[in-house]
Amino acid sequence: MVKAYLKKIAKNYQKKSFNNFDLGFLNFSDNESAGVNSYKTNAIVHRCVSLIATSASHVPWQIYRNNQGSRVIIKNHPGLNLLKHPNNEKSGADFFIESLSNLLLYGNSYIYISFENHNPKGLHNLHPSLISPLTSEGKIIAYNFGSVHGKHNFNINPVTGKSEILHIKNYHPTDQQKGLSALSAASSAINLHAKIMDWNKSLLKNAIRPSGALVFQDGDGYLTDEQFERLQQQFYDNFSGSSNSGKPLILEGGLKWQETSNAEKFEKFIELKDSSARDIAIAFNVPPQLLGISGDNTYSNMQEARLALWEENIIPLLDKYADALSSWLSYWYNEDLIIDFDKDAISVLTERRESLWSKISDANFMTINEKRHLVGLPSIEGGDSLNLTPIMDKQSISIIGEDRNKQRITG
Repeated sequence: MVKAYLKKIAKNYQKKSFNNFDLGFLNFSDNESAGVNSYKTNAIVHRCVSLIATSASHVPWQIYRNNQGSRVIIKNHPGLNLLKHPNNEKSGADFFIESLSNLLLYGNSYIYISFENHNPKGLHNLHPSLISPLTSEGKIIAYNFGSVHGKHNFNINPVTGKSEILHIKNYHPTDQQKGLSALSAASSAINLHAKIMDWNKSLLKNAIRPSGALVFQDGDGYLTDEQFERLQQQFYDNFSGSSNSGKPLILEGGLKWQETSNAEKFEKFIELKDSSARDIAIAFNVPPQLLGISGDNTYSNMQEARLALWEENIIPLLDKYADALSSWLSYWYNEDLIIDFDKDAISVLTERRESLWSKISDANFMTINEKRHLVGLPSIEGGDSLNLTPIMDKQSISIIGEDRNKQRITG
């Protein structure tokens, strides 16, 4: 009798669990993986990618000419206009938002350069899902681009190693042809976060009412098969689901509804949600404070978090792009170009920059031109001489100060 009763409960649980606080639903198969679709469905992933891509895309680019080891800024170079206005469809900011988002979501970003009269004319982002690297002896020899218009191979020059396609990728430990996305590292956390949000949804459908059990008090505590089936059907038809939440429960004699206390499990779910969100943020190298995750969200911590985001994430990412674009565009313009971004335009670095300038200005062991070179300014005439002020001891300085004060008083 007991075995039959337990089988009924197990069968019913498999069909439909009425316990919204049950941890069992968090179990998911090992072959589930978080793909780029999580950018559309997961708020934390969307925020991480948008925060990085949008912030980095608005930093202005600068082009320098390499002149015997020194950098000379070029204000009217055609390559600068190409970076500001890549094509007729997108602005420079929109172009780099798309490129950076591709790198973050797919681990790869492919940029195609078009020409007019053998001169660079435009830059275009190619979707990573449409690109297939072609290899020979472990090296990429071409990029196959497939679209609705057909397929086309963009060959790589075997001598220069350059192509009409610029491939920017993340490091991948097992694949030399393609980069690794942060989504791979955050896959488990993304899946867990999705399951927790599903639980929240199911909880809301039941008007946040806790689960419980029907207790049969009369007799020996068991129901007949007919009584069990009838009670089960009536219960699910009349009292389960969001449309039936809040209905009064009418029970026959001998039945009692016993609510289960799940406050501890509810708190555990909140902790799990925040924990999984933090893991996703860590995978994208974004401070959790910037994503609205509960924690130490004080003003000073937010300031430090913004600074950490730029210094540890966005600036290295922009350096990666600058190095790749410098080599690539130097080849197509047939010039030794250095492409960099204007760090002075990054407002979050203002305090650090002012502190650095103050220290450089007070350095009496450096020439003016040496100081100017450190902050990216060109040399000036007469700036190579070292102006050394004699160093006096504190007693001498004190005596001089007293003499000056006496002169002011008597004078």
